[in-house]
Amino acid sequence: MSETQAAKPEAPRRDHPRTHHGDTVNDPYAWLNDRNEEKAPEVLEYLNAENEYTESRTGHLAELRKRIYAEIKDRTQETDLSVPYRKDAWWYYSRTEEGKDYPIRCRVAATGDTPPTVEPGVPVQGETVVIDDNELAAGHDFFLLGVYDISPDGNLLAYGVNYTGNETFTLKFKDLRTGEDFPYAIEGVLYGGAWSADGAAFFYTKIDDAWRPFQIWRHLLGKPDEDTLVYQEDDVRFRVGIGLTRSERYLFIYSGSTTTTEYRYLDATDPTGEFTLFNNGREQGVEVEIDHQGDRFWVLHNKNAENFTLGWTPVDDTTQFNEVIPHHPEVRLESAEAFAEHVVVSLRRAGLSQVAILDREGVLNEIAFDEPLYTVGTGANPDYESRHLRLSYGSLITPASVYDYDIDNAALLLRKRTAVLGDFDPSHYRQYREWAVAADGTKVPISIVAKAGVEPDGTAPCLLYGYGSYEASIDPYFSIPRLSLLDRGVVFAIAHVRGGGEMGRQWYEQGKLLHKKNTFTDFTASADRLAEAGWAAPDKIIARGGSAGGLLMGAVANLAPERFAGILAEVPFVDALSTILDPTMPLTAGEWEEWGNPLESAEVYEYMKSYSPYENVTNVRYPSILAVTSLNDIRVGFHEPAKWVAKLRHESPESDVLLKTEMEAGHGGRSGRYGAWEEEAFNLAWLLDTFGIA
Repeated sequence: MSETQAAKPEAPRRDHPRTHHGDTVNDPYAWLNDRNEEKAPEVLEYLNAENEYTESRTGHLAELRKRIYAEIKDRTQETDLSVPYRKDAWWYYSRTEEGKDYPIRCRVAATGDTPPTVEPGVPVQGETVVIDDNELAAGHDFFLLGVYDISPDGNLLAYGVNYTGNETFTLKFKDLRTGEDFPYAIEGVLYGGAWSADGAAFFYTKIDDAWRPFQIWRHLLGKPDEDTLVYQEDDVRFRVGIGLTRSERYLFIYSGSTTTTEYRYLDATDPTGEFTLFNNGREQGVEVEIDHQGDRFWVLHNKNAENFTLGWTPVDDTTQFNEVIPHHPEVRLESAEAFAEHVVVSLRRAGLSQVAILDREGVLNEIAFDEPLYTVGTGANPDYESRHLRLSYGSLITPASVYDYDIDNAALLLRKRTAVLGDFDPSHYRQYREWAVAADGTKVPISIVAKAGVEPDGTAPCLLYGYGSYEASIDPYFSIPRLSLLDRGVVFAIAHVRGGGEMGRQWYEQGKLLHKKNTFTDFTASADRLAEAGWAAPDKIIARGGSAGGLLMGAVANLAPERFAGILAEVPFVDALSTILDPTMPLTAGEWEEWGNPLESAEVYEYMKSYSPYENVTNVRYPSILAVTSLNDIRVGFHEPAKWVAKLRHESPESDVLLKTEMEAGHGGRSGRYGAWEEEAFNLAWLLDTFGIA
């Protein structure tokens, strides 16, 4: 501890009663969420005091942070490029240069079906820079690119820029023939967009006051004062988006909640026409995904099919569904992408992702890989006629890789494996699968990676990661920064807890709404299993999670504080009940189908109150806690971890709790790779120090 340690901040406590369903509680730190500009200086003063305290408490780790940052940097090929992909007359790719934070997005004229040979640091003959993120970011502490969409004829670019982290963008248009931007911009645009077939119109999304994408607008190029509202979604549970089918034949408007989706479609050659409702529109509890091929729409849906079924409808009668892949209780169909002669189906079985080709005869052929644990998915495949499929692949020990799959010959061609510089050798590491048993008997998969030679003898420190919400699967993935832990003898594990999608739709259903606590008990059961199996010293397990995974961190801190040596909670959703009670907060109404609506249901209110981390802080000795947040995070407000830390300090003054706020960042943390490496080096140094092996 530094001799010049800053004073531990003490947030003022102020009466702020809240009453729901006859239950009145006081929230003494509600003022940290006061969005009144007059109160902002007081809130910023508190956050800065917390940052000063955290820096003073971790100052002794400065050299370790520098060392870890250097390890990340030295292992990364800073001047690098992606594998080019073909779209009509061009090969597109992005490259990075040493010393620059952001990618440079490029293209080169296509002269054949084979990607051009490009090497890091070697100029590509005939290269055209589509857009240089570094130039866009110049002079700003934060930069985020939103929309990035090239018109079907390759002549125009729509792109969105954000300089705060709040995820609303200024939409601009660039003529790629001249390199010049159009002399106007559109403010308040969200991610995503779609061009008409002739490039004369661009469709984009706008948000409401609660940051919900609720409107689709049509913009005619060169006519900034004539934008037209095409569709507005008035149900606050639903979010909208706009896109093109892979064939680029149809525009579609997507409107969806957590449990229900609806599509409208329009011939892309008729951008001023009226969109047609697909099938009979939305049906509560039914999710649909569509794509186009020839005279049919391919349809993935879950009506009477929990893990989804795939079939098609005629374009001229979308009510007639013809099933091709029936429902399977152990196979979750996740997406279907239509090409001219086949359909690519992404699915999930036994906790692992899979990709398969559905041919014209209705035969489904899965693409096989050798590793027992891995993650595979489709990559950039804009060529509708292609007989080659671009895949992304990786595992806990295999760096991110790009394959092309030759459909006609069932052959995989490795195009690129991310370079890891230095003495990295994947054979120096091992990956394993364990299974925890939850209190109700459910078997919970755990993915594990360790340095070769680290034995399950009960002595190793272990970092256990978890998420468990929104049916999001945390699949095995490679990480260069993680090597700095593995090489110091730390075991890394992912608990694939319920609430995620690893084991199918039922896995998700069992970890949401009034079953949410399964997520937390699955995680503690996973920690117990790691200790029982010898992969972790019982007193050296640290938990890590972010966003909804930060809710998991706060919940297990209350549920089993003695189980963990430390908890790293990133942009943590720890004031869940207060947020879900406030429909004026960004994203709240759309979350009611995930967590329940405590405004309308006393049962939901009491259930959420029983697990919401902030509500359940008590006077126990908590493990060491580092909460990391961002000032401009629109998804999980900084006030949530700020309130949580303040309450932890008051209720448990002996506990070691730190709060770190990035003052120029959003939900994903700092922008730019060097800033992200510094942020991760800070986290890893804290982890190692908490393990006692710094």
